[in-house]
Amino acid sequence: MIAGEQVQSPKAEEVRAELERQFGSKASVVARAPGRVNLVGEHTDYNDGFVMPAALEFDTWVAAAERADRRVHLQSMNFKERVEFDLDNIHPGSTNHWSDYVRGVAGVLEQQGTKLRGTNLLIRGDVPLGAGLSSSASLEVATGLAMCAIAEVELDRRKLALLSQRAEHEYVGTKCGIMDQFVSLFGKADHALMLDCRSLEYKLLPLRDEARLVICNTNVKHELATGEYNQRRADCEAGVAHLKQFHPEVRALRDVSMDQLEKHKGGLGERVYRRCRHVVTENERVRAAADALVAGRLDAFGKAMYGSHASLRNDYEVSCKELDVLVKLASEQVGVYGARMTGGGFGGCTVNLVEAGAVDGFIAAVKAAYKSQTGLDADIHVCSAANGAKVVDRG
Repeated sequence: MIAGEQVQSPKAEEVRAELERQFGSKASVVARAPGRVNLVGEHTDYNDGFVMPAALEFDTWVAAAERADRRVHLQSMNFKERVEFDLDNIHPGSTNHWSDYVRGVAGVLEQQGTKLRGTNLLIRGDVPLGAGLSSSASLEVATGLAMCAIAEVELDRRKLALLSQRAEHEYVGTKCGIMDQFVSLFGKADHALMLDCRSLEYKLLPLRDEARLVICNTNVKHELATGEYNQRRADCEAGVAHLKQFHPEVRALRDVSMDQLEKHKGGLGERVYRRCRHVVTENERVRAAADALVAGRLDAFGKAMYGSHASLRNDYEVSCKELDVLVKLASEQVGVYGARMTGGGFGGCTVNLVEAGAVDGFIAAVKAAYKSQTGLDADIHVCSAANGAKVVDRG
């Protein structure tokens, strides 16, 4: 069984009590999995590149109780609805419902030989939905942990991350990279995680006490996201196919240098070239940001954040007016090292690295100016990097 520990948590007790109220059965397992914020390295993970996320203190909590049959019953505290499916009759494909993430994890676990047991699942999500903080991966990982624990199955964490990613590909239809699921499982408190998305090797880098991660939610989500996300992935693949003609060793944009990209850009077309340029330069920014953290150079880290946002706005074209407003407002405040959009784009959140003593002034100024310029309220959270997912309670 994936290692867990006994933790007395008010939220654990809450989901245990709610599962008993909804299903009349006592939970034998409670699992939690965090969302994440990506500090730098956006849209590089599905190009075999480098990313630098941190797990956050927003979690999905799952209480689970074994059933006598082979059915899974889900009850969501967020959506106040119940969904059922049969473990012997799971097929890939999206129904455009939140339960696809759970059904997908169960489906891929069964397909790869894990014999699950019928389970009642009570789900509570604290990760803001649609904010680019990876509520979906948090749900996948938490339910995967819970179902494996109920089945008394031991599963390597890297394997669970990869299976959760596959679930999103096959049952949701989003061709996501591995970053979200990986950091949800491997995050560490007070650390960023630099991940090589090809080898799955990673380094934990300490986040210094004198700065805080401040997340600003635009409270908008433009309905372009899934189709545009998949289109950009296709653009990157088109770039690789072209560059491979001249450099057979190229397997992904991670293998491409700026010199190579510039030399062969003539056959790419302007749009595909700009998509590729973002990925190639973003990988360079992740490496520079890691060096800056090791050296304690938060100013250099912030420079990489600003450069990332400009590239996402201009070359990858996944920003939007509200995100750009928040980044500009952040850049005008005292004590801000850097700011950028985080997540897939078209809305959601920005992440800001702010001097600890400047946080209160930052929040007041940005909230007021964002409301003035957009007519919207920004939800602002001061966060710390958190530990990764685990089974936190057993019966």
